[in-house]
Amino acid sequence: MPAGPAPDVPPPRPAQAQPETFTSVCPGCGSQLAYQPGTMMLHCDTCGTDVEIKPVDARITEHSLDEWEAANQNTFVAKIAAFELTCQNCGATSTTTDLSSICQFCGGALVATDRPEGLITPEAVIPFQVQKKQAHDEFGKWVTSRWFAPNALKKVGSTEGLTGTYLPHWTYDSNTATDYTGQRGDYYYTTETRQVSDGRGGWRTETYQQRHTAWHHASGHVARPFDDVLVLGAHTLDPEKVQKMGPWRLGDAKPFQDEFLTGFAAVRYDLDPQAGAEQAKQQMVAVIQDDVRRDIGGDEQRISHMDVVYRDNMFKLLLMPLWIATYLYAGKTWQVMVNANTGEVVGDRPYSAWKITLAVLAGVLLVAGIVAAVVLSRRSG
Repeated sequence: MPAGPAPDVPPPRPAQAQPETFTSVCPGCGSQLAYQPGTMMLHCDTCGTDVEIKPVDARITEHSLDEWEAANQNTFVAKIAAFELTCQNCGATSTTTDLSSICQFCGGALVATDRPEGLITPEAVIPFQVQKKQAHDEFGKWVTSRWFAPNALKKVGSTEGLTGTYLPHWTYDSNTATDYTGQRGDYYYTTETRQVSDGRGGWRTETYQQRHTAWHHASGHVARPFDDVLVLGAHTLDPEKVQKMGPWRLGDAKPFQDEFLTGFAAVRYDLDPQAGAEQAKQQMVAVIQDDVRRDIGGDEQRISHMDVVYRDNMFKLLLMPLWIATYLYAGKTWQVMVNANTGEVVGDRPYSAWKITLAVLAGVLLVAGIVAAVVLSRRSG
């Protein structure tokens, strides 16, 4: 890492340690507390004690991407080593890159309150809203509603494993201004004639309208602000599947507190913010292209060039909750994810070959019946 930032550039954000008062030990019986989804409480399953999570007196902040990149040109998460988490229940230590986990010895909560230098601390978290029982129920509904699923799959009543996990996401804001060049296509029609069969062995002349496109040069300027463009910050799960679990209720986000992680796993980001920014720009460009097409107008549009300028670029690290469920079927493990913010379910499932075959045959027979009916109708006419 460089010896230090330039005098006129803000220094890198240090890892933020939580106050020493944070604890996951129950004051009533000494057992482990865990965050109770949908509340502001830590709950003890052993004696039923609830401990209120005192909200921090802070708002969710964002940080200048340009300033961060200038001050952290050589800071990459791949260079940050794993660190030790100490269980507050039994004292055992575990070496990991996760921000939180579950102790393999006693089931206690492992939360990294003292994070390595250079690791960005989350600014916000969407706490779990969907409780474990509800996640089981949503999984059951998902299983029984799968088309072309084997009949035996309907009998899978519960998951073999259900783990609550926070996934890191980067969010990006930007004010964009775009100059573009392209072409506008306007339709016009001419009257044409053609020879067509009269159905009785002869021919007749038919008049029709032929569509043409007149292309003209187009150029202009569009502007659009972007707020909270989401980029998955870890490669632990398939980004396409995670995206299908959305949209997330970002309005449920709260300033980050370690208490929300207690009893759950939290994956550390492995995509650096500058790399995430490039993915965010790709999402922005897709939207800007639609803006340009609308600005060009006409019936068709061609975009030759776009010069996009990104200003006031901001970012933050946000943790999002999900339940990861696994179930066994036909000797194979399948994975399903339940969005712990909205209850949306996305996952893998087996297909029944014979059900698909029957559906295809039914489709073929249906088409054959329609064709036969048309042929008989023409012959009778």
